[in-house]
Amino acid sequence: MSSDAPDSPTRLRDRVAAYLYRLKRRQVAYRHVWVGRLIFWGGAVGVGLVAVLFAQMTELAVETLHGLDERFPGWAFLSAPLGGALIVWLTRRYSAGAEGSGIPQVMAEMAQHGQHKRLLRPLLSLRILVGKIVLGIAAIFAGFSAGREGPMVQVGASLMHLIGERLPRRLQVDRRHLLAAGGAAGIAAAFNTPLAGILFAIEELSRGVEERMSGLIITAIVIAGVVAQVWFGNYTYFGWLDISGVDTPHPVGLLLMAGLMCGLAGGAFARVMILSASGLPGRLGHWRKTYPVRFAAGCGVVIALIGVISGGITYGTGYGEAKHLLAQDAVLPWHYGIDKFAATLVTFASGVPGGIFAPSLSIGAGLGQNLHLLAGEHYLPAMTNVLCMAGFLAAVTQTPITAFVIVMEMVSGYGLVIDLMIVTLMASGISRTICPPLYRTLALRYFAKPEHPPAPEPAGPAPAQAAGAPPKE
Repeated sequence: MSSDAPDSPTRLRDRVAAYLYRLKRRQVAYRHVWVGRLIFWGGAVGVGLVAVLFAQMTELAVETLHGLDERFPGWAFLSAPLGGALIVWLTRRYSAGAEGSGIPQVMAEMAQHGQHKRLLRPLLSLRILVGKIVLGIAAIFAGFSAGREGPMVQVGASLMHLIGERLPRRLQVDRRHLLAAGGAAGIAAAFNTPLAGILFAIEELSRGVEERMSGLIITAIVIAGVVAQVWFGNYTYFGWLDISGVDTPHPVGLLLMAGLMCGLAGGAFARVMILSASGLPGRLGHWRKTYPVRFAAGCGVVIALIGVISGGITYGTGYGEAKHLLAQDAVLPWHYGIDKFAATLVTFASGVPGGIFAPSLSIGAGLGQNLHLLAGEHYLPAMTNVLCMAGFLAAVTQTPITAFVIVMEMVSGYGLVIDLMIVTLMASGISRTICPPLYRTLALRYFAKPEHPPAPEPAGPAPAQAAGAPPKE
């Protein structure tokens, strides 16, 4: 009988060997998939742990600063100028790309792929991650008005960028998806707002979501959120908002005033930030460009002056002041929102690492305090504060859905969903008439300009090409 017969031992042995070979390859593939999943899950756990550490260190820095300012009046006149100069020097020397919020850097890294854009320098790395955390905490301790939520987006994306370099190639995970998942997990863990993290990734980072990307984002947010809740417990960022005393469920007049005021203020705030990033006019801009470290020291002096005017309440994130305004357990000066507005702009112009999410919420709460004085006593102060917090954040970032969900989750204000939606949509629309989108405009400054911009097409027929000249593109 021929060896090629169907029932021959050789044929049977070949089939068994082929089956075992396919089984082994399948087992190797499954092992690679599970190794990749474990690495990704470990990265999400890392984002949650870093968010917890960042929050603890930030609160310690704020408490220590206020304690020193009370014990040694005028302490900020020493810490802010010297600290600002040192932080900017260290940032430019060792962590270039860690300055500012961190969200524009992540957006720039995501935008460069597939669009033939080239970054001036890498914006996600271990060096930038460490610098963002250490220098960000130092800036808050020095007295600058900055937050940790925006920086956590860059920190989370940097962690996922490092994780992506170690994922098995067989997984074929898009780098943009990893960065969006890391950034969304970072902001969700920082605010303890999982829904807002998902919406932030969709509305701001990616402007859309794919099926595979949505799974990565949700998984990263859930894991990072669980880590944060294990440490902090099941809490809301600003406590629980009681609106049981509100007679009118949707006060139209209050909503219109809140939307208009926050839209104008937030749009002007974002406009000044864009102007500051693109280059201040006159001698001030020349001084900043030529002597950035000295300029940061000068900004520190201004920060200290604003702090003296406000009684020291403009230093740091503004979280405590916003919580006092919502709980109505402390009296803040009527000009607190204006002072915080100015301090945050000066902080951004100085070039120190730090976000604007928490300061924007604090500014909104201060504006809400002023709006309550205008609107009348028949509205709850906490209600006007919450509406203006969401409205101002929406106007600055021009992400109304993310803004109202963040604030709603932070105060458990589900009874104000419709009101928050109206105010944020109105404020964001007004802001769009004043300035372009903040983060996307800031992201453009990290791209290198084309060396040879395309020449305009000639109106008439093209002239004959000279002999030996290079061909025209």
